Amino acid sequence: MRLCINIDHIATLRQARMEKEPDPVFAAYICELAGADGIVCHLREDRRHIVDRDVYTLKDTVKTKLDLEMAATDEMVKIACEIKPYMATLVPEKRQELTTEGGLDLIAAEFKVTPAIEKLKEAGIKTSVFIEPNPDSVDQALEMGADMIEIHTGKYGLLTEPLDVLAELEKISQTAKLAKELGIGVNAGHGLNYLNITAIANIPEIDEVSIGHSIIARAAFTGLENAVKDMLTIIRRVRQ
Repeated sequence: MRLCINIDHIATLRQARMEKEPDPVFAAYICELAGADGIVCHLREDRRHIVDRDVYTLKDTVKTKLDLEMAATDEMVKIACEIKPYMATLVPEKRQELTTEGGLDLIAAEFKVTPAIEKLKEAGIKTSVFIEPNPDSVDQALEMGADMIEIHTGKYGLLTEPLDVLAELEKISQTAKLAKELGIGVNAGHGLNYLNITAIANIPEIDEVSIGHSIIARAAFTGLENAVKDMLTIIRRVRQ
């Protein structure tokens, strides 16, 4: 299982004071040195954390792979086609939300998502869609031409009752299995931390996880390099 680090919250801290520090580009460098398999950032319409300069510089400096999370808008598709990240992950976006609240409704958003996927793939960019753990969404992602899915694990991360957790894990597992059967890559992310990652890592069909908040939060106490290495240790122990 690959570990990709979302560096948005480094940019959030910078933007809180509208200063130059901490630099998310330097954070990406530390994450890669610590063993991360990729870097994730979300260029939002309101530019509340990651800004255009970050994305352009990350494209020039990231040595592993850059995953640009973005809404399926003309503006973001244009930027992505100029930058040409390794991958673009299409996510829902609402101005008032604190963070991404759930997966795309692919049926409702088809008229935006399908053209966006087509343009991104024409530019040579791998495409992923952020979906709820629902097998129907896998079929829709395949029909739209997505190369991968990213399963939203946010609900799983919030549940506390054991039976509810198991039920949500079963949904995640079945969604991942179907995607693999259909030849689609499987990523997962949102709400994952040092405790709940174990069960996700035990799902063999999940190729990659994207984790940001919990790693950046731990980094405030242990340093970013150690925080990344601690997560890698857990994932590798489970997969081995």
